Amino acid sequence: MSEKTALLFEKFKALSIEVTTYEHPPLHTVEESQALRGSIAGAHTKNLFLRDRKGAHFLVTALEDAEIDLKSIHHIIGASGRVSFGKPDAMEAYLGVRPGAVTPLGVLNDEGGQVKVVLDEDLMRHDIINAHPLHNEATTSIARVDLIRFLEAVNHSPAILKVSR
Repeated sequence: MSEKTALLFEKFKALSIEVTTYEHPPLHTVEESQALRGSIAGAHTKNLFLRDRKGAHFLVTALEDAEIDLKSIHHIIGASGRVSFGKPDAMEAYLGVRPGAVTPLGVLNDEGGQVKVVLDEDLMRHDIINAHPLHNEATTSIARVDLIRFLEAVNHSPAILKVSR
């Protein structure tokens, strides 16, 4: 377990958040996840690390099969103009993860509060949410209320918005 992942689980413990983590081969895409994850209960996610034209960063987390219109999402999330995908070096700097392992749990590493977290309303209808624990060789199941509590505890109160179609 990496030092960053160990810190994540220490934070869960400090907040009395119970999670279940399942190890599996590395997963880089939603398609790989669907094929290899087995029967992990709960909502599975996709995460979009986005950047607007002024350099602000956003992490949008939605259901794995959600359709998100990147041409108009900026109106919903409060970005300055259209968004594009954030660069891998910014993702690693702010979230401590690499492409293929993006997760809302990564904001633990964004001590400067550079990333705005957006959770899709449809995702928030599920009691259990699954996300990578800062690497793509495992899936961590966390209760919806505990995910929000975790995000607030690391100073990233999420915006819960309807971003999917």
